[in-house]
Amino acid sequence: MLFADLNLNKIQLQKLLGTADSDAALLYLYISCGNPPENAVSDLHISAARYASAEAMLRRLDLWPQVQKLPLPVGERPRYTEEDVIRAGRDPEFSALYGEVQRLLGKQLTTEELKILLGFVRYLGMEHHTVSMLVSFCIQRVRYKGGSRNPSLRSIEKEAYAWAELGIQTVEEAVAYIKTQWAQMDRMAGIMKILQIRGRNLTPGEEKFAKQWLEWGLSDDLIAEAYDRACLNTGSLNWRYMNRILTSWYEANYQTVQQALEGDRNRNKNKPRTLDDDERAALAKMMEG
Repeated sequence: MLFADLNLNKIQLQKLLGTADSDAALLYLYISCGNPPENAVSDLHISAARYASAEAMLRRLDLWPQVQKLPLPVGERPRYTEEDVIRAGRDPEFSALYGEVQRLLGKQLTTEELKILLGFVRYLGMEHHTVSMLVSFCIQRVRYKGGSRNPSLRSIEKEAYAWAELGIQTVEEAVAYIKTQWAQMDRMAGIMKILQIRGRNLTPGEEKFAKQWLEWGLSDDLIAEAYDRACLNTGSLNWRYMNRILTSWYEANYQTVQQALEGDRNRNKNKPRTLDDDERAALAKMMEG
């Protein structure tokens, strides 16, 4: 097993720490030292299942060497017929899959919905267990956001294509993706609490700002400080104003509120001091004399 000096940047560390996945962190350190991934199971004394899960997580974080995302098939999406559905229904595995999806959604699937489900397997190449995880994730996400109705299979189809664009096909890849999504949603809920947003979800524009701050690895304390300044200087929650503050702190590589305060003091030292109202009045009086 090779050992080497490591130089992890802030983004890499934030990605690893954000997952709270010890196996993924261990595997990343292992391969970063120049060790071949195929020796990790024996060298790190982990099971093949733990290795597969850790590898999937690193791929999801773009921390795996030579990441290759599988492109979607070229051309138009296939149009399945009722006969295709009938033939697929004779396959015990597909029959078990649509039975599981019906159980999760609490409804009988229509022929059109079965065509969509067939596309997940045949066109997108998803494993059957991965499809079940996809449906469960979409349902749980609706519940997390306060919804009570199950998502439609059309909305699940949109998520399926998003997964396909990311190269998610296996159970391990799905587990890694879902873990990162739940971690992000928990952080998003934390941001909403800091910003005192209650009784509603973030708008797409607000969510875009919040996701950017999370990708930058900004701490809750820094976000809270920016919110306080926005309220003091604009009288309310102003997302663009907050984003300007946080962008400047990110570019300055501030990781704590103390660093931001010290940066402010240093900038103020270098700024020419402006006269207050009394000093301007005195100066004007002198010039008149």
